[in-house]
Amino acid sequence: MSDSNLILIGMPGAGKSTVGVILAKRLGYQFIDTDLVIQTQEQCRLQEIIDRQGLEAFRKIEEQTLLRLQTTRCVIATGGSVIYSQQGVESIGKTGRLVYLKVPLTELQQRIADMGQRGLVMGKEQSFADLFSERTPLYERFAELTIDCNGLNAEQVAAEIETQLESGILNVFSQLLD
Repeated sequence: MSDSNLILIGMPGAGKSTVGVILAKRLGYQFIDTDLVIQTQEQCRLQEIIDRQGLEAFRKIEEQTLLRLQTTRCVIATGGSVIYSQQGVESIGKTGRLVYLKVPLTELQQRIADMGQRGLVMGKEQSFADLFSERTPLYERFAELTIDCNGLNAEQVAAEIETQLESGILNVFSQLLD
């Protein structure tokens, strides 16, 4: 594998942070969670940013975070809403490969117990199912590799990503993009 990053995208509850830590250890990469980067720079939780400044302001902060990231050999877990910023996703995508962790809606709903404190970027009238329907086509559009996580634990997902990397699936994409 080159000095490229691996960027994990997907819905809240898909396991991006958990899988990201495991994958970083397996590959000998650093791990970055963009939600934690935002919380550190803003000195408050994501939900507080959304409550105080609104969804659009949060999305702008998230986009700026993506545009400023300059890393190599990192596994980057992104917030679920990054795909709303085409400029942000394209910018971070230039540093590595976008991997979509695809999890069925029913499994996601079981994983997300306390949505109110999670920092979900969604309108008050929007349901989680609405969010899933809205975001899924965007994840699929930007992803260079989709991992079907249905029924897999975090270790198994990380192993599958590593297997795909070793098989050269992502190398084909990098050659196409160069």
